[in-house]
Amino acid sequence: MNKYKLLTLLGLMICITFSCSDDPTVDPPEEEILQDTTAYNFTYGALPVPDMPSDNSLTEQGVQLGRMLFYETLLSKDGSQSCASCHRQEHAFTDTTRFSLGVEGLPGKRQAMSVFNMAWNSNEFFWDGRAHLLRDQAILPIQDELEMDETLENVLSKLSNEKMYKDQFTRVYGDDDITVDKMALAMEQFMLSIVSHDSKYDQWKAGTVELSESEERGRLLYETEYNPFFPEFSGADCAHCHGGANFENDQYMNNGLDADADFVDIGREMVSNDPMDRARFKVPSLRNIELTAPYMHDGRFSTLEEVVDHYNEGIHPSTTVDEAILATSETGLFMTAQDKVDLVNFLKTLTDDTFLNDVRYTDPF
Repeated sequence: MNKYKLLTLLGLMICITFSCSDDPTVDPPEEEILQDTTAYNFTYGALPVPDMPSDNSLTEQGVQLGRMLFYETLLSKDGSQSCASCHRQEHAFTDTTRFSLGVEGLPGKRQAMSVFNMAWNSNEFFWDGRAHLLRDQAILPIQDELEMDETLENVLSKLSNEKMYKDQFTRVYGDDDITVDKMALAMEQFMLSIVSHDSKYDQWKAGTVELSESEERGRLLYETEYNPFFPEFSGADCAHCHGGANFENDQYMNNGLDADADFVDIGREMVSNDPMDRARFKVPSLRNIELTAPYMHDGRFSTLEEVVDHYNEGIHPSTTVDEAILATSETGLFMTAQDKVDLVNFLKTLTDDTFLNDVRYTDPF
């Protein structure tokens, strides 16, 4: 074989070996998307073991899908808002405006509640408890005309047009059929995964840090009950309503914001139809309270100092006000100016910087 034939043969072999495998006209095989049921690593520090839903175990892919949906603006009518628009991580998943504005620029009726430690919530959701389960709560803002103002039918249509979502639903549920129930369950998983358990207070409980003198005095005031007979030993009695590891009591209460004649929002009564629930609202956790202003269901107080002043000297008696709170209305809590400073300083120890910067809760897009 002469050298020219040899070169021609080698060139042909090189072409067959390399060129054909890199032929841009040949599509690579499409990735097969399979269901992945790997359990999510759910950690919660020293908090008590939560009662998780038995029919919606947290998985890595389920939490991820819920996270995607939580930050997805396709869930709103005009593609401008997501759940995260009114529940921002840097503010402990709440909104700093008194009433959040929806897609039509209309204000809501109540201040946005924080979304964290939902796994320790056992008395329904929203200020009035109108959503029985977290999965029920997840889809209501989508349909609310003052919020995202979209239909679930349109949401399903939009998501079904996105390969990214069809693939992710397959990873979670084993098929790419996108339904409202699947969407709600995934969003429930993500919200259940959002946990705050590493504040300075938690670190103090664990013995790894010390509270300042002012913070410690504030802690004692927080935990000490009101005592009208011995004012010098009386406390702020906060733990009566905001007790336990999550600093709440899973109840609906009237905390003396208004007299009967001044009620504007009847609260829990809208759901229960019980007159004794009038102006009663869900008792929220005080974790990260430093970051969640404005305060109360209607955002009437701008600062923690205003909140302390309300409980110290601003209780309004009414038919449904909690008896323990009503008992303080005549005398107040006997708190001095220094007491108020100390109490606020203690409340600030409930801020959890680890939670606020946890990348597992950030925007995935």
